[in-house]
Amino acid sequence: MTRTNTPDKHGLLTAPIDLVLRRLTIPMVFGMVAILMFNLVDTLFISLLGTEALAAVSFTFPVTFALNCITMGVGVGLSTSIGRLLGQGDMASAARFSSHGLLLAVILMIAASSLGLVTIDPLFSLLGASPSLLPIINEYMSVWYIAIPLLVIPMAGNSAIRATGDTKTPAKIMMLAGLINGILDPLLIFGYGPFPELGVQGAAIASGVSWAVALVGSLYVLTKREKLLAWPQLNKLLHDWRQVLEIGTPAGLSNALTPLSGAFLMAILAAQGTTSVAAYGAAMRIESILIIVMMSLGSALMPFMAQNLGANNPQRAFKALFMAMRFAIVFQLLVFVMMVPLSWPLSALFSQDSQVQDLLWHYLMVVPLSYGLQAVCMLLISGLNAMHKPMNALIWNLLRLFAFLLPTAWLGSQYYGTEGLFIGIAIANIFSGIGAYCYALRIRRQCLAPTDLPNG
Repeated sequence: MTRTNTPDKHGLLTAPIDLVLRRLTIPMVFGMVAILMFNLVDTLFISLLGTEALAAVSFTFPVTFALNCITMGVGVGLSTSIGRLLGQGDMASAARFSSHGLLLAVILMIAASSLGLVTIDPLFSLLGASPSLLPIINEYMSVWYIAIPLLVIPMAGNSAIRATGDTKTPAKIMMLAGLINGILDPLLIFGYGPFPELGVQGAAIASGVSWAVALVGSLYVLTKREKLLAWPQLNKLLHDWRQVLEIGTPAGLSNALTPLSGAFLMAILAAQGTTSVAAYGAAMRIESILIIVMMSLGSALMPFMAQNLGANNPQRAFKALFMAMRFAIVFQLLVFVMMVPLSWPLSALFSQDSQVQDLLWHYLMVVPLSYGLQAVCMLLISGLNAMHKPMNALIWNLLRLFAFLLPTAWLGSQYYGTEGLFIGIAIANIFSGIGAYCYALRIRRQCLAPTDLPNG
């Protein structure tokens, strides 16, 4: 193995844990807000087209997220593997691994989007979309499938950049892309000025243009500054692809479980009416913002733990994991308290339909109470991926969604309709979070000798 004396320029191996996690997490919050603003801005403008348009785009959420899981999985494989290599001081292998991983992500996404493009009607009919919604879904997804390969390099490439400990640059790239999307959305959706009025298709085109800008920015940073791109080495290509897939496949499947369970929930809600689907679709966009700090913390925790494990310092890695879990519980409780007076104004902002507003308000008054324990489970999964235990992470996400969430949500819907389904989601988050914390204690005992246990 080629080794270099790589300095700990971002302090992941030596600086105080709380300071490092905060420094990594805060830029990621802004970057993830920019990413999520694609969906939020689209939802806000599309809702002005009517309830049918909002319901149609809500149906696309599980599918679009599922395809993004391909890139997310490769990104996890890149982040944890590059983080370990950097912890060991092996820059040459890190650059080779990054290049091979990005090439794999592009190939996989082109294949998946091509398949999606020819299966729009049967797939969304299977998900429960009514015939009246299919033309609107076609308008949106026919463009989205063509544009999505542009997002592969920014998403997976930014994971490679974050593995070095730099979270500011990926955040700036995605914030620029989000700004471009926000400017183009109303122009292309409603046809202001010289722009044509394209409806929901305009939202997809705006996203595609902004992804192209992000692609250029990510390639520049990876090539010129971080030196994490190199010409493919054919003799090591399959070996590196295999390593990426050993981690990325379970990680991608784990991420894919979320939209899959969301599709089942959507099918349950579709039987209760378009208003239930529209309310749940808007709730998913709001929820993404409410747990944004925890999503960012989980993404920051992964390279932190990976580098420290690569540097043979597991005590520091586990101390960070439990520090993050305790913070998650307290922080999300504060978010819930702040949300109580804001729940009704937010409901009115996302829909003009009074029934949708009532259901959305109920969701915001019940489910956010459980976000802290949901975040504990999310952080455990990030930690397991950093430990190169992706199958364990997959099993935990499978348990959270299919052993806890779907059964309790279905039971709640049988007795109390849409409101009962929301209550079931909250109960599932609570039980899965408690179980995740207990499992993290067990893993720490297995990995560390009793005399090496970190304080706290």
